Amino acid sequence: MANDRNGSPECDIGTADLPLHGIRVIDVATIIAAPYCATILGEFGAEVLKVEHPIGGDPARNFGTPSSVGDTLCWMSEARNKKSVTIDLRTPDGAELFRKLIAKTDVLCENFRPGTLEKWGLGWDVLKEVNPGLVMLRVSGYGQTGPYRNRPGFARIAHAVGGIAYLTGMPSGTPVTPGSTTLGDYTSGLYGCVGVLLALRHRERTGRGQFIDVALYESVFRCTDELAPAYSVNGFVRERQGAHSNIACPLGHFRTKDDKWVAIACTTDKLFERLCAAMERLELASSSIYGEQSRRLEHRHEVNHIVRDWCDSLTREQILDRCMEHSAPAGPLNDIADIFGNRQFQARRNLVAVDDADTGEVIVVPNTVPRLSRTPGRIRSLGPRLGQHTQEVLQGVLGLSDEEIDDLRHNRVI
Repeated sequence: MANDRNGSPECDIGTADLPLHGIRVIDVATIIAAPYCATILGEFGAEVLKVEHPIGGDPARNFGTPSSVGDTLCWMSEARNKKSVTIDLRTPDGAELFRKLIAKTDVLCENFRPGTLEKWGLGWDVLKEVNPGLVMLRVSGYGQTGPYRNRPGFARIAHAVGGIAYLTGMPSGTPVTPGSTTLGDYTSGLYGCVGVLLALRHRERTGRGQFIDVALYESVFRCTDELAPAYSVNGFVRERQGAHSNIACPLGHFRTKDDKWVAIACTTDKLFERLCAAMERLELASSSIYGEQSRRLEHRHEVNHIVRDWCDSLTREQILDRCMEHSAPAGPLNDIADIFGNRQFQARRNLVAVDDADTGEVIVVPNTVPRLSRTPGRIRSLGPRLGQHTQEVLQGVLGLSDEEIDDLRHNRVI
C-alpha cells in the first residue's frame, strides 16, 4: 500500500512539475459529479478553491460514514487537495466577492439546477464578461436545455432515465442499482473533465473560454454499447439478463466451491476453447458441439450449466489458477476486503495511506487515475475543514485586508 505522507519523494506537496500547475479552479458544486472533475484537475496540479456556503458547506460533508472529526470519509477522499473558502453567493456582497475570484480563475465547476446561478447574478453571460477566458463546467440532471432542464437530477434518477438501471438485475425481477448509487455522478465528472481539458486547449489557441454542458443521464446513456443501434435496426429491446448475457457465452458470474464468485468472459471462440482446456473438456470446443459463438448462444443455458458445475467443484483460487494456466479470461468478484489484500492493487499502488492531521489517523483512499509516466497525480491533502482556507485565499488571491475580511465575516458573507 502506498503512503504519500511519510517523506518519500512522492509526497512532495509542490505542484510545479505537474501538467496543470498554474491553473486555478473554483469548485462551487456539491456532492460528487462536478466536484469529481475538480478533484481530478487538482490531482494533476491545479489549485482548487472549494467555495461553500458558510453554514454547513457542501452536503458531501455529511454523505457516508462520519470520521472522528465529523466530516465523512467520503468527503475526506473526494475533496482531496482542495482549499475550502466560505462565501454566501445569495448575498450581493457574496456574489460580488465571487465575481472578483472568477476574474482570477481559469475553470469554474458547478452543478446547480439550471437558472440558479443566473438568479444570483452569476450566470454564464455575466461571468464571461468578467473573465472572457473562463472555462465553465455545468453539470445538471438533464442539461441546460430541453423540456426536462428544470427537473432535479440525481445519479440514481440518471441511471433510470439513461437506460442502465432497466438492464440491471435478474430476468423478470425488480431493476436494481448498477453498483454504486453515484456511478452516474462519477461518469459525468469524467466527461466534464474531458470537456474542461478540451476547452483549455481551445483557449490556448484562441484566448476564448466556453462552457461545457453535461447532463447526468447523457453520461449514463453514452455507456450502453449497442443498445441504440440494435433498437434502430431491428426494434430489439434488451431486457435484464442477470449475471449472464445474450451477446456472448459464457459471459457471466459463477459461484465457486468455497462460496466465492468468479467472472468468466468468453467473447470469442478462441477464448471459449481456452476455457474448455482449463476445464479439461476440449471436446466442447468442437464446431459440432459448442465451438461456435452462435451455437453457444442458442444453447447458452446448457453451456452456462456446464461452466456452473465446473466452478461449483473447485475453489476460487483453483479456478483462477487453471484459467491463468490456459490464458482463459477470468477474475475474482472482489469485495473491498479482497481488494485490500490483492497483489495487483498493491503492485499498482491503487490504495494510498494518508496521514490526516485533523483526525490523527491514517486513512486509505483510492489513488489517482489515470497513471502518467512522467507527471503522475498526487494526493497532497484530504478534504479540508469548512472555511479552512477562507482567510488565506481572500488575502492571497484578492488582496483583502484583515479588516475587510472581518467585515465580511461580521455580515455573514463568509
